[in-house]
Amino acid sequence: MAAFSQSTIDKGSEIFHDFLCSTCEDKKRDNTAGFYCESCVKFYCGTCIGLHSELFTKHAPFGRGDMKKWPVAKKVEDFLLKCDAHTDKGLEMFCSEHSELCCTNCAFLNHRLCKKVTLISDVKGQSTDLQHLSVSIQTILKEMQKLQDNQEASIQSVQSSYDEQLRRIQETRGKINAILDTIEQKTVQEMKDTLTKLQASSKNNVDECIRLRDKLKQLRDAIQDVSDKSKLDLSFIAKRKCEKIIEQSETFLEKNLLQDTYYFLFQPNSEIVQYLSKLSCLGTHKLMVQENPNMVITVQEKSVLNVKISSDSKECRITAILVLPDRQILVVDCINMKVKLLDEQYQVVSHWSATTWPHDMCQITPSEVAVTVDDVNTHEVQLISVKNRQLVTGGKLQLPHRCRGIAFHQDDLYITTWTALYKYTPNGTLANKMYEDKSGSNTVYMCAVSPTGDKLYITNNSKYQLITLARDGSVLATFTDPALHYPCGVHVTLAGQVLVCGYTPSAILQVDSEGRRKLATLATQEDGVVYPQSVCYNRHTASIIVGLDANSILVFKVQ
Repeated sequence: MAAFSQSTIDKGSEIFHDFLCSTCEDKKRDNTAGFYCESCVKFYCGTCIGLHSELFTKHAPFGRGDMKKWPVAKKVEDFLLKCDAHTDKGLEMFCSEHSELCCTNCAFLNHRLCKKVTLISDVKGQSTDLQHLSVSIQTILKEMQKLQDNQEASIQSVQSSYDEQLRRIQETRGKINAILDTIEQKTVQEMKDTLTKLQASSKNNVDECIRLRDKLKQLRDAIQDVSDKSKLDLSFIAKRKCEKIIEQSETFLEKNLLQDTYYFLFQPNSEIVQYLSKLSCLGTHKLMVQENPNMVITVQEKSVLNVKISSDSKECRITAILVLPDRQILVVDCINMKVKLLDEQYQVVSHWSATTWPHDMCQITPSEVAVTVDDVNTHEVQLISVKNRQLVTGGKLQLPHRCRGIAFHQDDLYITTWTALYKYTPNGTLANKMYEDKSGSNTVYMCAVSPTGDKLYITNNSKYQLITLARDGSVLATFTDPALHYPCGVHVTLAGQVLVCGYTPSAILQVDSEGRRKLATLATQEDGVVYPQSVCYNRHTASIIVGLDANSILVFKVQ
């Protein structure tokens, strides 16, 4: 029988493929065989086959192109014949009542009362369709690899979110005095305990994936070696083993494929200094379920709602939309220089008038928003609060550059300037210029940030692109599509779903969270979407709101 090199055995899925040259092996050399001589019942490498051919001119060795004519490898036989329960025993019998392969120990311990225990060589009429099993194993291997990759990505993701929230804990901790030492340790320890439990669970799944995948690969390789050879016993054994491990794998996949992905969310207590003596913890942390950011939205019925008010001198242009936690809605009407407050029925109940064009807005606190106000001479961010269904102006941030789009995430304020993206602290301190493109006039137009803050999305109006940036400003992806001409507004839902407006041809697209491919065209001009400027998802009513170059907004019910 053939021998195997140890290095090949250690590779797991390839342990049945490499044969050693018999002559070289006798000389303590490990050379892979390229030929098998049926007459000699030996294997030869490329060097030794020459001498063999000179000595045995009538022998006709088979090369690797004829490996179907090579014998079943001893490692294959040993692997298939070994009892899974008693590894020092070989399989000899089959219990028809329990459909189980048995060694002598198994037969005595578990099947001595069974009436249909026969020698494997006497089993008749059993199908040995190994090719079908090989296809099944290959399919499950792919799914198992996918699950393993997802679980490993989950470990990295939750660790990343944990690290990010830990940074916030430490920054919050830095604002208060030494009395917080004990409280901080308790808060961090609770998160660590949760993280440990979660990672342990994911690690167990990964380990099980590896175990099942190794077994599947071994069986796949074994049946490929056995399938074309007249080894009925081995074929039958391989079939039974394959069916058993396939059943285990399918059960494992069914149980684990739809597992939720989690991330940490730490919510600091803004009144912690004032009420320090009354508090027992630094803040609250939640283990959040990460919703599927690539779940495709399905658009259903549509409503057309008027947002024009009597003081508007021009046709509206709704360049930004924001849904507040209390279900009230804010819209920016750029042309009429207003921010309008809508109630839950989308009726305008109040408005704030700017001195020049407002463009975009983002939420800073549950009741406060920041609005970019910009023209040739004015570059500022105006804070507006919502109190008793009225809009009240607050502080103002003067900028040394143009400002168009704006987004906020955990104390980071992102502002676009038409050609660049800047990051600021909430108090107006410039952190850095994250990204710039001077190849056009509107290359960094509007922006949005993912729920976890690890991705930023900007629309390049000049080049018809949606650009995805990493937290450090590096480009992760550039997306283009025929329906994405002059892209304007971009919005990310709390689940991480990315929505973007194509101005002309008019369309609302859903793009995958990586910013690489289109998932769906949600609405077009045929649905009433004409020159869309902005888009927003209202989680309270499960609807998408679209702002237009018109006096009306569109509200689509979605699933």
